[in-house]
Amino acid sequence: MDASLILRVSAPLLLWVPMAVSVYLLIRGHNAPGGGFVGGLVASAGLVFYAISRGQEAALRAMRLPPASWCGIGLLTALGSGLLAWLDPSAGYLTHRWWFPDISVTLPLGTALVFDIGVYLTVIGTITAMVFALVGEETG
Repeated sequence: MDASLILRVSAPLLLWVPMAVSVYLLIRGHNAPGGGFVGGLVASAGLVFYAISRGQEAALRAMRLPPASWCGIGLLTALGSGLLAWLDPSAGYLTHRWWFPDISVTLPLGTALVFDIGVYLTVIGTITAMVFALVGEETG
């Protein structure tokens, strides 16, 4: 089944809309509801839409790394977010640390954001791997 011309032409342009929304959800979830899981789902939906319109190989090229690598990087990032707490021997593993940079906007940065980024990358890798495995490439 070939995708329509309109779908094939619009898919690369529309790929960046869910990506931008997913990054917004990731950052918003830092201080409000949302975060890595919801942002990862939105980004995955954009990649799946791109795969439907352009093919699985094109989506894999857009990802630049295989989905399993995204999962591994995300898990290591989430794991690493707790290791910063070991700088203080009296703190527990996932004790969060906060930094308040002196810039024009107020965005407290902390290890919670690093953990959310790890969840975000893991969700993208997991969802795309599952969808790509289920759909597969049509061989004709």
